[in-house]
Amino acid sequence: MANMGFYFNMSICIGCRTCQVACKDKNNLQPGTIFRQVRTFETGSFPKVGLYHYSATCNHCAEAKCVKGCPTGALHFADDGTVQHDKNKCIGCQYCTWNCPYSVPQFIEAAGIIGKCDSCKDLRDKGENPACVDACLMRCLEFGDLDELTADHGPKLVRDLPILPTSSMTNPSLLITPRSHALDPNVQEKEV
Repeated sequence: MANMGFYFNMSICIGCRTCQVACKDKNNLQPGTIFRQVRTFETGSFPKVGLYHYSATCNHCAEAKCVKGCPTGALHFADDGTVQHDKNKCIGCQYCTWNCPYSVPQFIEAAGIIGKCDSCKDLRDKGENPACVDACLMRCLEFGDLDELTADHGPKLVRDLPILPTSSMTNPSLLITPRSHALDPNVQEKEV
């Protein structure tokens, strides 16, 4: 099985939310449902403050709690290691929403089932990038083989941030180039 995932370069993200909009548009999501969300955080105190943005979606975890908690097999691992959702098997029980420490699966009330990022598998199967990756103005996002992404982006990559659950819980397929103040545990989310 391949080991595919997202790379996020936080050090150049400007928080424009274009990735969020592209995801919402590509997936035809109604108000209230977001598969990729950009959040803004502050650290420090005056006069030494820091600000950073975090673009989050499904981490396609190697030990995905949502997959383990799905009683029907609707959430499953694809051949490329990503976590996929079979709408025809989903019964809307929402166990996955309770099990995911990242709060990724979203219950879509109108459909009676959940939805989540599938890393634009339909686009990737045609050799294209996920919509969020191509939409990013600053080129902060990439999707690919994690070993190749690690080789491309060097030794300062992290998978753990104070704003995230510990990576040992799920082994997320996510690599981050952080801003230095993003490692500060004294952080608060900023409403934008």
